[in-house]
Amino acid sequence: MIRTIWNTSQSKKLGQIFIYFTVFAIFIACLGIVGLVSFVTVGRTKEIGIRKVLGSNTTEIVKLISFDFFKMVILSIVIASPIAWYAMSRWLERFAYKIDLSIWIFLLVGLLAIFLILLSTSYQAIKAAIRNPIDAIRYE
Repeated sequence: MIRTIWNTSQSKKLGQIFIYFTVFAIFIACLGIVGLVSFVTVGRTKEIGIRKVLGSNTTEIVKLISFDFFKMVILSIVIASPIAWYAMSRWLERFAYKIDLSIWIFLLVGLLAIFLILLSTSYQAIKAAIRNPIDAIRYE
């Protein structure tokens, strides 16, 4: 088996490619979340209208819609973090100069994911919450 030695320019190019594809994947995931939130709010239009008529304010409706997605993100962080830690530690042990993985990296990525989910869901949720409740109840 022939092993190639990577020089620093190849590593930098590979790192840039990973960054570009990561940003692209996050963008596509956010578009999917926006579509899913839009689908959920259309399906719950009557419920949102009834809640508005009964005195619910905009923040309660935004919490109602966003909480389901928030739970899914927390569950995915809990599942993915140990797997990512294991894979990264196995990958990093092959290098001569090693770094230790600390918990703050995973916490930072988790907080970024939560922020992106809340940002993606808040627009559609606010749009559904400020609609006229009469139009929402009359819907369908």
